[in-house]
Amino acid sequence: MLIFVYGTLKRDGSNHHWMQGQKFVAEASTEPHYRLYELEGYPGMVSTSDGLSIQGEVWEVDAAGLHRLDLLEDTASGEYVRERLPMQPPFDTQHVEGYRYLLPIDGKKDLGDNWLIDRPF
Repeated sequence: MLIFVYGTLKRDGSNHHWMQGQKFVAEASTEPHYRLYELEGYPGMVSTSDGLSIQGEVWEVDAAGLHRLDLLEDTASGEYVRERLPMQPPFDTQHVEGYRYLLPIDGKKDLGDNWLIDRPF
């Protein structure tokens, strides 16, 4: 399965070790339907009417890797949902999933389209 990552799971990110054994495919961007918000040391991607094209990476992930990522992103509690994302070319015709943040963003800093790895946390 192809997974889009945009925060700490990216290469050189603090949670990149969760991607061990998985295959980096390419840098990529979503269609402009989302914004990133600063949470507590990591970003959350939120659907919004004034969305941007989120910058990140596409990875090929096996079933075991996908299970680990679902645990990390806490999909069971409803913090994030893993879903198919509309992507820009060349991934626009492929099934790419990613994690969208579901909790309230009131008071959270709007980061726009890119979460930089070298944030001071």
